[in-house]
Amino acid sequence: MVLPSRQLFLSQRLVTEDGVSDGGVLVDKNGVIEEIVTRSQADKLVQESDGKIKVIDGGSLALLAGVVDSHVHVNEPGRTAWEGFLTATTAAAVGGITTIVDMPLNSIPPTTTVEHLKTKASSAKGNVYVDVGFWGGVIPGNQDSLKDLVKAGVVGFKCFLCPSGVDEFPNVDAADLEKTFKALEGTGSLLAFHAEMEDDEKPKSGSKKKLKKDPEEYSTYLESRPPTMELNAITLITKLLQNTKVRVHIVHVSSASVVPLLEKARVARRAAGHGDWRAGVTAETCHHYLTFSADQVPRGHSEYKCAPPIRDVDNKEKLWEYLLEDKLDLVVSDHSPCTPELKTSNNLEAWGGISSVQFGLSLFWTAASFRKLSLPSISKYLSAGPARLCGLQERKGALKPGLDADFVFFDPEATFTVTAESVRHKNKLTPYIGRELRGVVKETYLRGRLIYGNGDMVGGPSGELLLNKF
Repeated sequence: MVLPSRQLFLSQRLVTEDGVSDGGVLVDKNGVIEEIVTRSQADKLVQESDGKIKVIDGGSLALLAGVVDSHVHVNEPGRTAWEGFLTATTAAAVGGITTIVDMPLNSIPPTTTVEHLKTKASSAKGNVYVDVGFWGGVIPGNQDSLKDLVKAGVVGFKCFLCPSGVDEFPNVDAADLEKTFKALEGTGSLLAFHAEMEDDEKPKSGSKKKLKKDPEEYSTYLESRPPTMELNAITLITKLLQNTKVRVHIVHVSSASVVPLLEKARVARRAAGHGDWRAGVTAETCHHYLTFSADQVPRGHSEYKCAPPIRDVDNKEKLWEYLLEDKLDLVVSDHSPCTPELKTSNNLEAWGGISSVQFGLSLFWTAASFRKLSLPSISKYLSAGPARLCGLQERKGALKPGLDADFVFFDPEATFTVTAESVRHKNKLTPYIGRELRGVVKETYLRGRLIYGNGDMVGGPSGELLLNKF
């Protein structure tokens, strides 16, 4: 994609790793950042360009690096009625996201072999408004396919330690994981875990604790997936780490109680000389865990249901504390939509997933600004962290020379209310309808080209698939 001329993006609130300043970003004809400049340097560039530099002045709007959402379930092909590449990437662009990374399950076939990846890439090609990366999947028996998927360009692999909810993506056990680590050793790839495991211990005799029976009460579902399930999983993972150098990542941390175990594992790996980012042990949490608490979930509203579940308010506050202490590394959507009939009032039977890819930037800023955080916190946790996790830091996640010119002009003071009509992903059921959010995306640019502005998409799908030739 070649632009007609060099461009200079100006903002009184230019957000970089160094803070917020009055300046600009010079972009070359290939949509790559050429230079970060001060306001005086920008004025000089314009004067000397003789009209050959196109100026895009955002005024007081903040100029941010595009958001990277590394945890999105697109579901196409196979479950395209749940979501699809066109609708998911439209919603992403409207929300200031310029790169998503698609999870390997919920599509049919799942991304567990190169042939399956080809099938998914064929569905995505020409139908994406933003750039799209792909996770591979680990299921029992597919260890021989992993190195080929690495060569094809998947960002890493995801596995489940409990049933995934779909038959074609079964969970793995400790024996499977030993084979997986052996297959991934030396590849530079990583293994991400849905870290919940059933507790094998039977209730003690005479125990008076009983599970609440009303399936429409959120507390019934919450008690069915206690924090011990996450603790069990992290305990197993940290034991396995003693025998491998493969990087690991924990997706959607819900229970704050597991974070100290992850910190301990990082310390042990550093002591063993592991030099990768965060000592090769990283973790994410999600917007819904930082926004909601269990007491806010209405009876019979399974649009709030996800796995692991939203927990109590003290847990939410502890997650925020760990995030701000850099004990959690990034914040993502875990956009996991479905058709409306699967979101029944029965919380035990309803599909477990929250739709939110469009609103992550505003959700995070609503909570972060309330906590007096500054604009660079957005880029740190929503852009740089996910890009680093997925090995995209040389292209995405920050405003730096040499990176793709993926930008968002963002009004941090403006507010809006989420309505069903405003939702751009395929199915409109989301727990955020009716909620007022702070921070409005005004324009989104992909490699220097406007893809969203004035409330609508601009041009056709121009996103790239972040894969190698295969």
